Amino acid sequence: MVGSAIVRTLQAAGHPHIVTRTHAELDLTDQAAVRAFFAAEKPDQVYLAAAKVGGIHANNTYPAEFIYQNLMMEANVVDAAFRNGVKKLLFLGSSCIYPKMAEQPMREDALLTGTLEPTNEPYAIAKIAGIKLCESYNRQYGPGSMEDHGVDYRSVMPTNLYGPGDNYHPENSHVIPALIRRFHEAKVGAVASVAIWGTGTPRREFLYVDDMAAASVHVMNLDKAVYDQHTEPMLSHINVGYGDDVTIRELALAVGETVGYAGAITFDTTKPDGTPRKWMNSQRLRDLGWQPTVGLREGLKRAYADFLKHQA
Repeated sequence: MVGSAIVRTLQAAGHPHIVTRTHAELDLTDQAAVRAFFAAEKPDQVYLAAAKVGGIHANNTYPAEFIYQNLMMEANVVDAAFRNGVKKLLFLGSSCIYPKMAEQPMREDALLTGTLEPTNEPYAIAKIAGIKLCESYNRQYGPGSMEDHGVDYRSVMPTNLYGPGDNYHPENSHVIPALIRRFHEAKVGAVASVAIWGTGTPRREFLYVDDMAAASVHVMNLDKAVYDQHTEPMLSHINVGYGDDVTIRELALAVGETVGYAGAITFDTTKPDGTPRKWMNSQRLRDLGWQPTVGLREGLKRAYADFLKHQA
């Protein structure tokens, strides 16, 4: 989802030579394959959007896969990029890197200040490691270092994303695509009610994926002096959020309305809620000149249209 949105954004900006690989074409957990790819292609810039992702159920069910695969992907790509002379790389992380009880909205300096949410701790640990990979290569091989290779590797931490290309798997998807699928199937099947996991009270922030792609390209293209002015060598990541959040109950009602589901919506309080609130402080990015453009209601309409297109 994110990778294809970044490709669309780069193409719209007039970049004709974009090198991509699907998971079937290149297994990023295979170090030898990743090194061979970089040696053959010699890219100038790298956007590392690939990851194993999923919702609460998937993170709880496959913790070993989530930590192993994400660690391997980022380690292989960052090191292969460096070995093949890539000066600019952007790593995409996740808002789950912050402590479960972090002060809201979550600022970048909340990183590593408390205990993570248990349901997705393995994934969060892997994403934190990705940030530190980029920072470590910068410290050792960046401008002004003892082994100056001109390396400039940056990290952005998106809030919850949704939009075209999302994963609508019935068990392993994130909340918006999961709700879109469930409400659509309930509408088609004339189901009287739909039960949502949890109490409906947790608050979440959502960002349309093409806004995330625009933010990624914006951060990648920032002058290094400007980027350095707004970050620190060991606190260099930048939050990317919409700027507002909603309760899961409000989200469910909005998705139901978008899909056209007329039945009842209930909440299964025996299921986990996850983190009480995840709202990003994106002031650092706002100060760097970026703003989102797609609101939740409009984004949900576009996401549902994409879902219908792929159901046909």
